[in-house]
Amino acid sequence: MDEVDRNLILALQQDSAAGLAELSKAAGLSVSATAERVKRLEERGVIRGWRIELDPVAAGCPLLAFVFVAMRPGRDDAAFLKAMKRQEAVLECHTVTGAWCYLLKLRLPDVAALEIFVSEEVRALPGVERTETILALASPKETAILPVAPATEE
Repeated sequence: MDEVDRNLILALQQDSAAGLAELSKAAGLSVSATAERVKRLEERGVIRGWRIELDPVAAGCPLLAFVFVAMRPGRDDAAFLKAMKRQEAVLECHTVTGAWCYLLKLRLPDVAALEIFVSEEVRALPGVERTETILALASPKETAILPVAPATEE
C-alpha cells in the first residue's frame, strides 16, 4: 500500500460518503484515477464494505456491555461461534488469552435485555462453563477508525 492508498483510506474512514472530487484532493489524483484506486482497494479486500455510523441511543441500544466467556475443556466451540455470529446484539467476538476463552462486545436496550441475552443466548449454549459481564458506564472514545500503517514500497 503506497502513500496515495493510505491517504484515501484515512479520508474514507473519516467520511465514507465523501465524493470522488473530495477524495481526489486527499489523494492528489484525478477523479478517475481516484475511482480506480478505490475500486482496487475494494478488490484487494482492504475496503471490506461501506457502512453508516449510528448513534446507539437513537438506535435503541444504549447499553454497552462486555461479556467474558469461559468454555469447558475439550469442547468444540463451533456451535458457540455460529450462535454468536447470528446475534445482532454481538458487535464483536474475540478469542482471548488468559482465564477466558472469548470476549463479546454487546449493544442492548437495557439491563433486562442483557440478563436475558446472557442467560438464554450465551450460558445456555453447550460448552459454556461461566461468564463475567462488565457494563460500560460511559464511552469517552468509541471508534471503528483503524490506525493505518505507514505506506510501504510496492
